[in-house]
Amino acid sequence: MDPRHLDLLRELADRGTLTAVASATHRTPSAVSQQLRSAEREAGVPLVAPHGRGLRLTRAGSVLAEGAVEVASAIQRVQARLDELRDAPVGSVSVAALPSAAEVLLPELLDRLGHTELDVVVRDVDVAEAEFAALAADHDVVIGHTITGTVGAPSDRLARRVLVEEPLDIALPRGHRLAGRHHLTPELVVGERWIGVPEGYPFDTVVIAVENATGRRAERVQRVRDNRLVEAMVARGLGIALLPRFTTRPRVDVVLKPLVGVRASRRLLALSRRDVAERVAVRTVLDALAEIASDAAHLARNAEDATPGLR
Repeated sequence: MDPRHLDLLRELADRGTLTAVASATHRTPSAVSQQLRSAEREAGVPLVAPHGRGLRLTRAGSVLAEGAVEVASAIQRVQARLDELRDAPVGSVSVAALPSAAEVLLPELLDRLGHTELDVVVRDVDVAEAEFAALAADHDVVIGHTITGTVGAPSDRLARRVLVEEPLDIALPRGHRLAGRHHLTPELVVGERWIGVPEGYPFDTVVIAVENATGRRAERVQRVRDNRLVEAMVARGLGIALLPRFTTRPRVDVVLKPLVGVRASRRLLALSRRDVAERVAVRTVLDALAEIASDAAHLARNAEDATPGLR
């Protein structure tokens, strides 16, 4: 089969529409449609079928789309063996990361790899949990986070690497009545005013768990995405919030306290297309990210042990 036809079916599986495929591959929708017809003639069976106003892959189309991943991965494994003969990895690696992780991981990544032949291009993104996986179609590495363990389709077609498991703590203004407690429970915090996140964002899952555990509704006075803005609002006494333990900078006016009684942690994940993850350059970036995340967790634990009152 023509590998270009396999790649086209894979792109349609990942992106969902002819228009999106055309845009990503710098072709017109009519050109994409023509190539799909050529692929069907070559395969001898229908590969797409009408679905609403668009198209969906048939069972045969899905088989070939999965085959495209296997073919591309095999090629990249061979290329990786060749690349390993070089003195050092080379090439360009694009990284997209959510802001709360990007601030800690990406400056250190660029610094560590700045003297190498790798060209690392970074981008900060802030999307709902279910939208991180789709970004892997346009970036070599996507750093997202999950509480539920799923990051949206097509995550089952991606390579996943857990960088770190990070607790989510309750953030309180320093003078808050609960700031002196060692830990907090759902019963203690459910009645507070909350600085929340938009619906569908991972941290909201924890607030929902607090509501379910207590049978009470939490009052979300604001829903914002940026953790620095959340910190500032908490510091002014506008409400309490959830903040990640390792990637939140210590502040004298904000106290972080563990939440017990419900699952309150997130996983920072690195997602890549399976064939992309075979590249030596990408593996080098992933190894560095895992080491940086581990170092950040270690430093945060040491800071907590040294100055427990600040956390």
